[in-house]
Amino acid sequence: SNFDNAIHRPHFWADVKNSLIIVSVVVALSLLLAFLAALALAKFRFYGRAGFIIVIFAVQMIPLNALIIPLYITLSSVHQVDKLAGVIVTYMTFVLPFCIWTLRGFIGGVPKELEEAAMVDGSTRLGAFFRIMLPLVGPGLVATSIFAFIQAWNEYIMAYVLLHDPSKQTLTVWLASFTGDRGTAWGPLMAGATLTALPVV
Repeated sequence: SNFDNAIHRPHFWADVKNSLIIVSVVVALSLLLAFLAALALAKFRFYGRAGFIIVIFAVQMIPLNALIIPLYITLSSVHQVDKLAGVIVTYMTFVLPFCIWTLRGFIGGVPKELEEAAMVDGSTRLGAFFRIMLPLVGPGLVATSIFAFIQAWNEYIMAYVLLHDPSKQTLTVWLASFTGDRGTAWGPLMAGATLTALPVV
């Protein structure tokens, strides 16, 4: 009965859809951009490379709570508050640096001699990338995407601040609706929390 109560609570399916849209776009964009950035950091030497790595570290060290007000003001100025696009951009501010740093380690672990050997055997640089580099980095892409998914799926504070319309909220914000003026409906709340945790598991 608690699961039935949770599933038929207002906005449940709309919030499931919102969460899936946000997380899918964040993970896809983060992996694409992070892979290209990590490839550049691991394989090429360029001016400002060390500074870029320091910036990635610095962004990861800033607590997310400290970014709430500046991000809200910035998104409000471009009319992206209470919109999924605004939340997607916000989530990428903390998911993307993590993905870049993680993928850099995986890509750096692939010896360049393997690509050079493929090119000696007649492969083009692009062919060596797709036949050698990509399969070897595949497990790293999967691991990074899982961690990025978990980070984006479980995020609460930014979604709570940026999304006011109940039909546009995420599942983690939807869980807060079980607490009202008359107390907390613990049974349905635990059922809803279990359903919310299933995709992560």
